[in-house]
Amino acid sequence: MDYIAYLHKDRNSDFGVSFPDFPGCITAGRTLDEAHRMAAEALALHIAGMVEDGDTIPAPSALDDLTDDPARKDAVAFLVHVDPHTDRTVRINITARERQLERINQLANQAGMTRSAYMVASALSRSATERKRAGIAKRRTRSKLRRTAM
Repeated sequence: MDYIAYLHKDRNSDFGVSFPDFPGCITAGRTLDEAHRMAAEALALHIAGMVEDGDTIPAPSALDDLTDDPARKDAVAFLVHVDPHTDRTVRINITARERQLERINQLANQAGMTRSAYMVASALSRSATERKRAGIAKRRTRSKLRRTAM
């Protein structure tokens, strides 16, 4: 599902993002790319919170319906995609060394992500890489077996 977001930029400020369909859901990024990534994350988390609270998720507005919206003044409208089947967000507790946590925070900031989002993305990325390596290893083994069988 795609929702309209407003991109705001004042001189000497970060790029701000707001959502006309979700008052109170705002985020920002130092760069345009970071603002776009943060917008998707903020909207997904906002919707997940609404689902958890039992609130009704509004249908996306059409851009024509927002022509008189005062928040649209001096803003650029763009679409942010969210999966309508949002999972419930769950808080977890982990243990890490202080230096490890500092490094994770640095990497998350460089990626324009929250610590939680960075850790989840890293774990899922590593899992996909390991699955890919396992598939390559299986193909190599099958290939060797075929060659020895000939």
